[in-house]
Amino acid sequence: MRDILGGKDPQVQAVVAVIAHAAPDILLLLDVDHDHDLVALRALRDAVEQAGVLYPHVYARASNRGMTTGLDLDGDGRQGGAGDTQGYAEFAGQGGMAILSRHPVGIDRVQDHSALLWRDLPDALLTLPDGQPLLTAQALAVQRLSTTGHWTVPITVRGRDIHLLAFHATPPVFDGPEDRNGRRNHDETRFWSLYLDGRFAPPPTERFVLIGDGNMDPAGSEGLPDAMRAILGDPRLQDPKPTSVGGLRANATGPGDPALHTASWPPPGPSGLRVDLVLPSADLKVLSASVLWPEPGAPLADTVQTASRHRLVSVTLDWP
Repeated sequence: MRDILGGKDPQVQAVVAVIAHAAPDILLLLDVDHDHDLVALRALRDAVEQAGVLYPHVYARASNRGMTTGLDLDGDGRQGGAGDTQGYAEFAGQGGMAILSRHPVGIDRVQDHSALLWRDLPDALLTLPDGQPLLTAQALAVQRLSTTGHWTVPITVRGRDIHLLAFHATPPVFDGPEDRNGRRNHDETRFWSLYLDGRFAPPPTERFVLIGDGNMDPAGSEGLPDAMRAILGDPRLQDPKPTSVGGLRANATGPGDPALHTASWPPPGPSGLRVDLVLPSADLKVLSASVLWPEPGAPLADTVQTASRHRLVSVTLDWP
């Protein structure tokens, strides 16, 4: 791990460079493998510090990815595979979420909604068009809604809290005609609408940001976009519509406005999509918003490309 984060792995080196260049005050990282003592996350933090940006506060907790269910969820006749876990993963902790912050994280006040069973979401999409259940009774009794997690994380900035509503939904693909992943993706996003209604825990009423990867482009991608369209149009939130020149240049054939795209998959993938979100609450004043996606040939373009197929989305807020 020390050799990788020291710069010998090109992708990790690129990730460090992107973080150091953007230098946000608060950063949500996705697809970060989780270990109990946060050794890997702290090593990444230290590498970013060596690049010139200090994050004294780190936060992560075990995600649903790789968590055993004891069932054959994917129906392949075997138990214990990646498809039999709460969120598809080869091992426990693979592909989790983490936060780097310049400001203190209220760890003892975090709300972790990740244990909510899918069946306990009101009007969950668990019934097929022919009236048959999507999952067996055994699976319904254990299957959680969150593929990775749903967190409400308070962070104190100059004496006042801002709450991150963080999540990473499943891709609405890699399933069959039953559209299991598409249905789960829809309901993972819809959770936040119900949460803000007060259905699961007391939600913050001001100074919060919905942040993460919804894995759904509201303008057109596989899956069921209604929940994403609803959250983008929720009057309790605002969509600053961050853009980039690189996305515009790279994804002219993608759905919607390519300047809004935040990720791109090569053929046979879906090309460019807007799937990554930073949605401040309506009471916050947005000063700027952007996607870190330089056009080809521009400084940092190759580094950003190496770091991830997803681009860093940033929003600057006025904080009196």
